[in-house]
Amino acid sequence: MKQERGRKAADPPDPIRKRGRSFTGAQRQRGPADAGGGGTPSAALEPRRGERLQKVLAWAGIASRRQCEELIAAGRVQVNGQVVRTPGTCVDAGRDRIQVDGERVRADPPLTVMLHKPAGCITSRSDPQGRPVVTSLVTGPGMPRLFPVGRLDWASEGLLLLTNDGELANVLTHPRYGVRKIYRAKLKGCPDADALARLTHGVVCDGERLTATAVEMHHPTRLNSWITISIDQGRYRQVRRMCEAIGHPVLKLVRVALGPLRLGSLPRGQWRPLTPDELRSLRGLVPQRP
Repeated sequence: MKQERGRKAADPPDPIRKRGRSFTGAQRQRGPADAGGGGTPSAALEPRRGERLQKVLAWAGIASRRQCEELIAAGRVQVNGQVVRTPGTCVDAGRDRIQVDGERVRADPPLTVMLHKPAGCITSRSDPQGRPVVTSLVTGPGMPRLFPVGRLDWASEGLLLLTNDGELANVLTHPRYGVRKIYRAKLKGCPDADALARLTHGVVCDGERLTATAVEMHHPTRLNSWITISIDQGRYRQVRRMCEAIGHPVLKLVRVALGPLRLGSLPRGQWRPLTPDELRSLRGLVPQRP
């Protein structure tokens, strides 16, 4: 979406720019606060039951809940044309007109789905080169705008989540939370015990120390072998870089688990909504704040 109001280069990083937008209006809608930056205080909003404003914004994929609180405190959020500066203000996402920087926020309910990503597909919402993207595989009547949680590279397969819940996506991808990911990797050749031990002790790649939490060998042959490898760092192309460092490049890579979730028998290229139990297990990873 084209920005109509530019920012200086010295401005701090904008969580909206960093995490992407989820707005409905094709053009910027201006409210009373845009004219002079004042607007009506949030206290003027009629008190009623609903969801907390920062939670609704996070559901819409604007940013993490804490970043949404910062947006509210900065006066960048409007509800029904009024600037709201108080995090915790309750809103009705289906009835209220909620805007960030004058652009209306989608009111879709939160949805998280599991996709068995096939190889040859880009983990993105769009690709300037016209290559297939994962969001084109997750379609259906009334499907809200979803974005991928983390990345699997073009050649990799396996468990990938797509969601419109920004808070959940932040927890699953932020290194601070150390969410474990398990992969099955087909390697060129058969690494010996010392080579596998290097993966758990840590290898240095491009000045960065990368470590696996567990490694297990399966079906070794002279030409190739399979390993199961667990990581909780989540660095860029981490498994491929680590295996390359021990002299056994990855020939095929499949993510089979993410946190408490398992890929199971979901067919390649297919998707399904998470079950209530799976959602509860993921919610248990989200830090609770008053």
